[in-house]
Amino acid sequence: MDKVLDSPARAVGDIPDGAVLAVGGFGLCGIPSTLIGALVDAGTTGLQVVSNNCGVDDWGLGLLLRAGRIARMTSSYVGENKEFARQYLNGELEVELTPQGTLAERLRAGGAGIPAFYTPAGTGTQVEEGGLPWRYAPGGGAVAVASPPKEVREFGGRRYLLEEAIVADFALVRAEIADRHGNCVFHAAARNFNPLCAAAGRTTIVEADRIVEPGEIPPDAVHLPGVHVDRVVAADPADRRIERRTVSLPAASKES
Repeated sequence: MDKVLDSPARAVGDIPDGAVLAVGGFGLCGIPSTLIGALVDAGTTGLQVVSNNCGVDDWGLGLLLRAGRIARMTSSYVGENKEFARQYLNGELEVELTPQGTLAERLRAGGAGIPAFYTPAGTGTQVEEGGLPWRYAPGGGAVAVASPPKEVREFGGRRYLLEEAIVADFALVRAEIADRHGNCVFHAAARNFNPLCAAAGRTTIVEADRIVEPGEIPPDAVHLPGVHVDRVVAADPADRRIERRTVSLPAASKES
């Protein structure tokens, strides 16, 4: 089945207001920026987004955030985004902070059909006890919505928390290479969350830097089988960011 569509706008055209989205990416690596841009243009709002982080102020999910289109974020890292902090502290955005490994496993479990699992991460903290501020009252200050306490069980003399899996209405993913059947290859750190988000989405949309014909990707090189993918579009190859650029002096310059 040829899953390639001719435009990002068509690929995201049926995402409704209020949808739950699993969005790939790790830092600024593997961000499905082309699909996010199409959502910005579509005007889709009230989105509940699950992603390791929320981009930066002027790129990636930061564009949806700045436009006021995100109602809720489930993330493990939210630094480097001043607008995110402003909205959260002023009661405009609900935020569920989740340990990074737990977030990854919640997505993996959702893709595998496992409804919940036990983990030691967060035991003895407010993650277990509840009361973490998910949403502040308008204007900030008072907590309007707090995290609930989690179920605890003991296995082998150690305490574990019950964490529920995540299943999203749609997943937005960026691959380095995809074929027309949806088989994907990811580059380096872009592989951290993109395959997990793809599997957790009921409808998964992939943007790829390069689209090839079926059979061009060796079977052993496939990171994400096409069975998890519903739509494929071409990514904008110029729309990429470098999170940190560090330039060191040549050895001769250092010695002098």
